[in-house]
Amino acid sequence: MENLRRPLEKGKIYTGTVEGYSSDGCGIVRLDGAVVFVPRAVRGETVDLRITKVMKSSSAGEIVKIHAPSPERAKPECPYFGKCGGCDFQHLSYPEELWAKRQRVQDALKRLGGTDIQVEEILGAGAPLHYRNKSQYPVGPGGSIGFYRARSHQVVPVDRCLIQPEVSDRTAKAVGDWMRRYKISAYDESTGKGLIRHVYVRVNARGESLCCVVANGKQLPREPELAALIQASAPQTVGVVLNINTRPGNVILGDRYRTIWGRDFLMDTLCGLEFKLSVPSFYQVNRAQAEVLYGKALEFAALTGRETVLDLYCGTGTITLCLARRAKRAIGAEIVPPAVADARENAARNGIENVEFFCGDAAAVAAQLEREGLRPDVVTVDPPRKGLASDTAASIAGMGPDRVVYVSCDPATLGRDVKIFAGFGYRADRACAVDMFPATRHVESVLRLVRSHTV
Repeated sequence: MENLRRPLEKGKIYTGTVEGYSSDGCGIVRLDGAVVFVPRAVRGETVDLRITKVMKSSSAGEIVKIHAPSPERAKPECPYFGKCGGCDFQHLSYPEELWAKRQRVQDALKRLGGTDIQVEEILGAGAPLHYRNKSQYPVGPGGSIGFYRARSHQVVPVDRCLIQPEVSDRTAKAVGDWMRRYKISAYDESTGKGLIRHVYVRVNARGESLCCVVANGKQLPREPELAALIQASAPQTVGVVLNINTRPGNVILGDRYRTIWGRDFLMDTLCGLEFKLSVPSFYQVNRAQAEVLYGKALEFAALTGRETVLDLYCGTGTITLCLARRAKRAIGAEIVPPAVADARENAARNGIENVEFFCGDAAAVAAQLEREGLRPDVVTVDPPRKGLASDTAASIAGMGPDRVVYVSCDPATLGRDVKIFAGFGYRADRACAVDMFPATRHVESVLRLVRSHTV
């Protein structure tokens, strides 16, 4: 009779060795064939762990004792690590964090994409702290401002965040001071009552900032005082904007804006081009690494100046305009109307005339352009975490581009989409990872797909 493995017992302590990392940054320990996910474990360590949860196909555990700490284990600098859900890897050395992220992309491409392509490299950040140019601070009951605890909507009050610019933290604190001074209520998700929901701050390379207060209402009490406090805390603020979001749910931004003071946009320079950024415009949160990412995307596009390029999910036109400088013609598509308006203005501002932008869902625009007979040489995509819709991939393949350059912020959906493209005759031939989000589990990657007959 076949021996059956005895299931792990909740509360029992076991000893095992950490083999690697899961997609959410936990260490992976295998006990008698059973997979256990262990937060803040480091590859190579032998640990005593207590089983905290037993699930159908895996278990969760917590470290009780580390027999010999790994040389890659680091002391977290942030006092909120383990409480705030923003960072996952502050207990790792930076080289080990990069290894974990590269391996995550590699595993997804093999396991979900069915391809043996090797991830050539991971391009690490020169400055892994204070890199975020967009900060979104939820406001909790009682006016606490910080970040959500992992897997919850409980706000952990945070005074100083190591991955946000100091000016963003000062701006958020100014809003909190204004709330307390004038007894301004915070929004309560459970009741739908209260006013202030989020504080949103953009910062450019010159240190200028734009503050947006997201509120459950069309007006704020003491608006001049709010603007004055923000300017006093962050003198390089260029504007204070109210975003009106009266809808239930956890979507941060509503679709209505009103400028309280100054202007409602920020200017920034990326890849030698100047961009106008309104509050809802998509823009990579790590400017320095965005230049690295786009440089790699341009390398994979392999443009000679004779090509027509289609860029889906183009945001404010950052990738599109970079492509246009090396292509004969570039077309961008984006679903957010203010972002498309910014993209058109950005093209004019930078004197780029061989580009046009469409406003609409990527799948719908791709299908329309396919019906109109567009035959781009190269298609680039930079979708959200959910990846491409299946009809988008079909429309791209229907246009017959020689190359598809896929910029991804989620290895799992990238792997899934690589497999979908394989069904249309495209195979992956180059891939690399880029660390856009140091200290977090998130990783960007760039992958090139080529039509089989072009290889």
